[in-house]
Amino acid sequence: MKVLAIDTSNYPLGVGLADENKVIGEYISNTKKNHSIRAMPAIEYLLKDCETSPQELDKIVVAKGPGSYTGIRIGVTIAKTLAWSLQIPISGVSSLAAIAAGAHYYPHFICPIFDARRGRVYTGLYRYINGQLTAELEDQNVLLSDWCEELKRKKEPVLFMGNDLSLHRSSIKEMLGDQADFAPDTLHNPRPGELAKMGMNMPEEDLHSFVPNYIRLAEAEAKWLEKQKEHEEG
Repeated sequence: MKVLAIDTSNYPLGVGLADENKVIGEYISNTKKNHSIRAMPAIEYLLKDCETSPQELDKIVVAKGPGSYTGIRIGVTIAKTLAWSLQIPISGVSSLAAIAAGAHYYPHFICPIFDARRGRVYTGLYRYINGQLTAELEDQNVLLSDWCEELKRKKEPVLFMGNDLSLHRSSIKEMLGDQADFAPDTLHNPRPGELAKMGMNMPEEDLHSFVPNYIRLAEAEAKWLEKQKEHEEG
């Protein structure tokens, strides 16, 4: 089975090609440029470089969010279009899980972070159990302070990962102290090869009803934040 993976859920762009035995190729770009312009050329380049035609693909896997609203929408739209045109299945994988997957050998909790502004983060809690990445706490949009209080109660080391970590590192260190570990820079980008492997055996989505996972705030909370913004700007 050959799987094409696509991740445009944040500013890094990643596409990967894998089969059951290995990652065949990956393309990763960590620059803040327009995914709508770069994603398809990156896919075409990867397939050509790996001497694989679109007709040889058996499945499309896409990072379905959370993350950038625009980025997620672009990735899911491209993935659905490819799956429809090639008449092959599609699976969606958490964008946070795609980052956490890179910490294969960390023996404790793994916490990927995306900035959600105003002291909030997109995050979830994962760990490897018998070689399988497992979600301990579901992906959510939460105040970083509340999240750290939740993690503090776990009383176990936590590895933080993600390109937005630099925005919150000092706060996390202040709240969690030695309980917090921080991944090296080389692990902050999601690996599209990992994404392909994760999605290879996942259940397929219904192509027509499959939508991104934005993890929207509850309506009341969203309105409260909007009022706070208006007050600050006023």
